[in-house]
Amino acid sequence: MTTIATAHRPRRARRTTWWKTATGLVLTAIMLFPVYWMLNVSFTRDQDMRKSPPDLFPTHGTLAGYRAVLNDQLPYLGTSLVIGLGTVVLTVALAAPAGYALAKLRPRGGGALSFLFLVAQMIPGIIMAMGFYAIYLSLGLLQSVPGLIVADSTLAVPFAVLIFTAFMSGIPNELLQAAKTDGAGPLRTFWSIVLPMSRNAVVTVSLFAFLWSWSDFVFASTLAGGGAHEPITLGIYHYIGNNNQEWNAIMATAVVASLPAAVILVLAQRYVAAGVSAGAVKD
Repeated sequence: MTTIATAHRPRRARRTTWWKTATGLVLTAIMLFPVYWMLNVSFTRDQDMRKSPPDLFPTHGTLAGYRAVLNDQLPYLGTSLVIGLGTVVLTVALAAPAGYALAKLRPRGGGALSFLFLVAQMIPGIIMAMGFYAIYLSLGLLQSVPGLIVADSTLAVPFAVLIFTAFMSGIPNELLQAAKTDGAGPLRTFWSIVLPMSRNAVVTVSLFAFLWSWSDFVFASTLAGGGAHEPITLGIYHYIGNNNQEWNAIMATAVVASLPAAVILVLAQRYVAAGVSAGAVKD
């Protein structure tokens, strides 16, 4: 009887695994269907847009939507790229030293400061946008790229500090003591030892900071609307308003705007998994 029961276990386990895999594939297909439909519509001709039933594949595909993107949306994409990279640099420059201080230097009131970072992530973006609008109006920073970089960084910095703190807490104190014995101060220790060892956290923070700034609409519409340098979220918004019948061009714009974030996420997923899970398990 024991032998028969043992023989049935692997078969039952394979059957359970098969159902889990099938369920996962179905749920993934449902979640990704809007992405597929966006791609399908971006290649569909205007005269085929209202067919009933609609074509599941663009049998008479066209690149007119993507030509419209190249003609109209490149300035918006360039502005978003500058804002995204600027947000990444500013976020890492502020959050990495703060995380190092909270994790290893143990300043007085560090626990309360970490709690404040948690609370800061709960503040609605529209409330922060209104505050920035009043400040930028007096400073003359409305409709400017630096103003958007600073505003977008306020969303990323609290999260980034918590990620850096969790990751840097796992760095052995013996390494820091050895550096101190060799005469390195806190700044030299941070730059030469802690920061290189925190590569996964740096990649994770950079990715999330870029994604937040790239997809931001609230700050962009409040602080940069009507200016000479608008990000791609406003470009799509204006394009929908001005061309509400040219859905292939609208969807082509959405596809092109999604590519940088998707490529970066695919390339950095290994580092992101390690960075997000840092500090979750302690010896």
